Amino acid sequence: MLSPKEIVSKMISNDAFSKWLGINILKLEKGYCKLEMKVVKEMTNGFDIAHGGICYSLADSALAFASNSHGKMALSIETSISHTKKVNIDDTLTAETEELNINPKTGLYNIRITNQNSDEIAFFKGTVFFSDKIWK
Repeated sequence: MLSPKEIVSKMISNDAFSKWLGINILKLEKGYCKLEMKVVKEMTNGFDIAHGGICYSLADSALAFASNSHGKMALSIETSISHTKKVNIDDTLTAETEELNINPKTGLYNIRITNQNSDEIAFFKGTVFFSDKIWK
């Protein structure tokens, strides 16, 4: 079986969107992932703040990397996000996962997103389905 780092390396090598976002992996362990990215002008909406999809996308990548690190292919089946503060151009966002519960078929995760000042700016919850496919 591949290690968590080998699995995520394979995933990110084919993940054009995470690359476009400029996501950096800060820490990765089985069931855990910490990511970082910088907000740029192209990520803003008509109010000149980050589009809500930016935080969502960062958290979604964290969910994917953390859940797939167990060695089985994990697929998102339900997600939600709550935004608590605006995100500005040049903010650096960090997404950190917390694995709440896993069983042979599903996993439940919380992802906390903070900015460079450690302000909590969004909370994401995701549920994944673990398929029978093993990462090779």
